[in-house]
Amino acid sequence: MTTRTETDWQAWQESWDRQQEWYMPDREERFRIMLDMVEALLGPRPRVLDLACGTGSITARLLARFPAATSTGVDLDPALLAIAEGTFAGDDRVTFVTADLKDPDWPTRLPYDSYDAVLTATALHWLHSEPLAALYGQVAELVRDGGVFMNADHMIDETTPRINAAERAQRHARMDQAKADGALDWAEWWQVAAQDPVLAGPTARRFEIYGEHADGDMPSAAWHARVLREKGFGEARPVWCSPSDTLLLAVK
Repeated sequence: MTTRTETDWQAWQESWDRQQEWYMPDREERFRIMLDMVEALLGPRPRVLDLACGTGSITARLLARFPAATSTGVDLDPALLAIAEGTFAGDDRVTFVTADLKDPDWPTRLPYDSYDAVLTATALHWLHSEPLAALYGQVAELVRDGGVFMNADHMIDETTPRINAAERAQRHARMDQAKADGALDWAEWWQVAAQDPVLAGPTARRFEIYGEHADGDMPSAAWHARVLREKGFGEARPVWCSPSDTLLLAVK
């Protein structure tokens, strides 16, 4: 039987990356631009909050590029946190915190009162607009003056329905082809995790917490920028976008 110490956590990380890339072939590009902006605005030694960190995808890329950085990952998903904790075990640059971002007291669980950067990707779209706006207010309080917040996520401009429909049709045709070539989708990846001796328990708890995957709201980049400015950021705008996704950068 596989034990936690014997589990190939890097293999799970790579499996998660492949599953996510099925949805977002340009996933690494958004991470690269995110870290470019961290370097441009903060330099190579940032204290980072990896918000809704999942398996620690942002943290892994942050530390590979900036070895002197530190990261706090926060999430509620016990299975993804198990992968994250296994991957970064023994690395004193990284701390993981279990917390529900819909709980107003979640910031009290963090090891620091402020951060140079709060970074998140493809996670906050499961929140509806009102709780997301409230979360942005909490993020604004956590980011130091001169610090940054970045969110790379699905942001839909409802004023362009024909463009949106054409892009969605093309993207899904490509996803169907990749699926035919053997790519795992979200549901299939979780089925594999549920069969693993180490991840079966955390995966069961994960579905008790969340149920099946369900999206919240996906407001436009303009909405995100406006709300972030209302919550205390001095500047906010997209710094990267694809036909369906945007990397929104806000500076305190």
